Amino acid sequence: MKNKFQQNNANEGSSHSSVARKIKRTSAFLSVLFISSLLFICFISPKINAGSLFENQNVNNKNDSLKHYRSFKPGEEWYDTDGKIINAHGGGMLYYNKTYYWFGETRGRSASQGVSVYSSKDLYNWKNEGLALAHDADSSSDITTGSIIERPKVIYNKNTNQFVMWFHLELKGKGYSAARAGVAVSNTPTGPYKFLKSFRPNGNMSRDMTLYVDDKGTAYQIYSSRENYDMRIVELTPDYLSPTTKDSLISSDHREAPAIFQHDKKYFLVTSACTGWAPNAANLYVSKSLFGNWQDTRNPMLGKDANMTFYAQSAYIFPVAGKKDAFIFMADKWNPKNLTDSRYIWLPVEFKNGEPNIEWKDEWDLNYFGKQ
Repeated sequence: MKNKFQQNNANEGSSHSSVARKIKRTSAFLSVLFISSLLFICFISPKINAGSLFENQNVNNKNDSLKHYRSFKPGEEWYDTDGKIINAHGGGMLYYNKTYYWFGETRGRSASQGVSVYSSKDLYNWKNEGLALAHDADSSSDITTGSIIERPKVIYNKNTNQFVMWFHLELKGKGYSAARAGVAVSNTPTGPYKFLKSFRPNGNMSRDMTLYVDDKGTAYQIYSSRENYDMRIVELTPDYLSPTTKDSLISSDHREAPAIFQHDKKYFLVTSACTGWAPNAANLYVSKSLFGNWQDTRNPMLGKDANMTFYAQSAYIFPVAGKKDAFIFMADKWNPKNLTDSRYIWLPVEFKNGEPNIEWKDEWDLNYFGKQ
């Protein structure tokens, strides 16, 4: 009995000891769990929250870079709707189906990279529609990679339902000696455009140029010729694809960068002197007819740095749809060290006694035209 009692006591003691060990292990586990929870709450969770906040900040910052413009600020960086710098230099404007299309030279730091096109409903905010005309990989093409495409302009031919692009073209490896006009076409405003041909209009050198369509639908090319000493105008064929022989001299004043518009039965032509990338004073030619007697009148720029065309060069002048007597002067503030970063100068054309002036403004919007 004694041995059995002692054995029972031993078994009972062993049982109590086992329970105690389980309780101890449970307590230790709960302690570790509690401490781990505290560590998570104090150190890890804030970092996760901070990380989430940082990610949200990145999203917000990205959204902040996608600016929505409500005015023009000449000379400042101008971003497209993707948040990238607009790259459309020496450009021109097409208005079609209530949409503006801005065509221009796509530039690297120095290289010609084709013709870009942007679209807009309000003239402030521009969507990148890609390359309207790309250089050709075919080495036998006039527009092969390494050629130079400048001053692209696009007009719409209502009779052929084609969009026609003209541009100044220099052949690969020939510097600026080729001096040709290039022509490309598309069935849509954004392209891609199909390159057709290049040539010298009526045998004349053709460098800086612009296009103009009159009220009757007849199109014209205005172009610098004879090493830029001559400014000429030529009427185009009805399909807008070729020059006619109706080709006339405007002036022999060594000018380039023509920008033409018509107002109150007069034609006005703004040009630049030939000083390379350096700015200079603009001048204004006036005529009562496109093939008439063009008079060199004055510098139409007003305000600070007017004698330097605000350190820019004329590119194009276009009417604003739906607004009377409203024209915008487009110019490029060239940066020869990085042509991609060449800025844009857009200013309203003002009329005083029927004569146009282009005055500097730090900021302006389209409501300006209703205040004149």
